Amino acid sequence: MTQHNNQQAQRKAAMAVLAHAEAGEIAARLRNLALESALPAHQDLRAPENGLVMLRGRVGGDGAPFNLGEATVSRAAVRLASGEVGFGYTLGRDGEKARLIALCDALVQSRDFGGLVERSVIAPLREQLMVKRKQAVAETAATKVDFYTMVRGEG
Repeated sequence: MTQHNNQQAQRKAAMAVLAHAEAGEIAARLRNLALESALPAHQDLRAPENGLVMLRGRVGGDGAPFNLGEATVSRAAVRLASGEVGFGYTLGRDGEKARLIALCDALVQSRDFGGLVERSVIAPLREQLMVKRKQAVAETAATKVDFYTMVRGEG
């Protein structure tokens, strides 16, 4: 059961990175990977399609739930010739990104390609995202205003 939990955690971490990465970056990394070693044959189980999901919120963060609104999402599913099935979801109407995420998800599950995809696709994208986040934090910190209260000595 531990190996299954480990694989689920690895998939979850990979999906978090892929969902925040740009489609062009994912595609470029997969192209480079295909040049290094041939990617396995794969087919679309579910062609990319767009739909809506309901966003839910909670009053005060932990109170009664309410419907906040709808968001557009794209989803796709891909199966490798070896049988692994990957699913891809992303906010917005980018069907190609959903398909690329699904392909990466399937490859991460593959015994032959899992480590290679982690090293060549996921890890570099994770590094890029961390750099962008650090830049955003630095830019935000530069505009920080510190407010303080002085105690007045009135009577």
